[in-house]
Amino acid sequence: MFKQKTPLPFLYWVITGIFVLLFIYLLVKLFPIYRVILAFLWHLFAPFIIAGLIAYLLYPIVKKINSYHIPKGLAILLIYLVFFGSSGYAIYRIYPAMIHQLSDLQAQLPQLIQMYQDLVYQLYEYTSFLPEVVHDKMDHLIAGMETRVENLVGKAVNGFTKVFDMIVFLTVIPVLVFYFLKDFTRIKDYIKKWIPVKYHRDGSDLCAKIDKSLGDYIRGQLIVCFFVFLATYIAFQLLHIKYALLLAIIMGLTNIIPYFGPIIGAVPAVAITLTMSAKLIIFVLIAVFVIQLIESNLLSPYIVGKSIAIHPIAIIFALLLGGELGGVIGMIVAVPVLTILKVVVSHVMAIRMMKQQR
Repeated sequence: MFKQKTPLPFLYWVITGIFVLLFIYLLVKLFPIYRVILAFLWHLFAPFIIAGLIAYLLYPIVKKINSYHIPKGLAILLIYLVFFGSSGYAIYRIYPAMIHQLSDLQAQLPQLIQMYQDLVYQLYEYTSFLPEVVHDKMDHLIAGMETRVENLVGKAVNGFTKVFDMIVFLTVIPVLVFYFLKDFTRIKDYIKKWIPVKYHRDGSDLCAKIDKSLGDYIRGQLIVCFFVFLATYIAFQLLHIKYALLLAIIMGLTNIIPYFGPIIGAVPAVAITLTMSAKLIIFVLIAVFVIQLIESNLLSPYIVGKSIAIHPIAIIFALLLGGELGGVIGMIVAVPVLTILKVVVSHVMAIRMMKQQR
């Protein structure tokens, strides 16, 4: 007689999936309620989170230098000076130019909007055969886009010109990074004290797997994004595109978002180029396409590689959920969070299988 397979495992996963979907649904619906609390917590813990991330990315370099019998304190000082020295110099060179381009863009915005309105009127003429309802929808859409662009540029200028807050922010982070790097081992040992001894081995294995997968992904993405920024800036300068630095920074930052990032980053470049020359749009699109071709086929496979090994459907779902909850920031952190969850779930399932085999 053949033993019938019990349906309990299947029911277990179905019920788990239903609860996960319900949790996500409630998370999205209740977001306006806890948004204020999250905003307060973000402003409070943002320096610690950013400093912790920088220390996490720099610690392997400190560890490598220390392996050559160079004292850890000296290794930290060297990395500290090189990293923050180069970052400070880059900010010193880029920040004023970026503020100038943002201010100029805000000043030129009425003219740009007028040019877009002229283009819209031409579009109306070409689509005069369509019902009036379609034109009303187009008016509503364009008016909404104008308002959003004005608000976005205004917020960007105000955000970058909050000098005092920026100085405090940039002053606190280097200090925190130094202490995170200096006391990295002590912090790790302190955290281990709060974890039961029987979980130390499994916890160490889990952290090592997360570090391998997440660390390689973040470091690789930063290198690739820097290439996209630099290549875009050079290409736009050669094409004499307005606000080349600003557009290149947007392209580099949005490239962190898989799949959607290049499209999001290309939209402002196309919109600005459209006000200059229709012929230039073709060259801008070719430049963006070539840069993304190099990034996706040459750089990402070798630098980022298969560090996350997650199916594209799962990544797209995480990006959409992150965008719904936190906008662009949510889309940026979606893949790292998904990577951590994937490693945790895989590790837990592996432990369960080992226990069942025993």
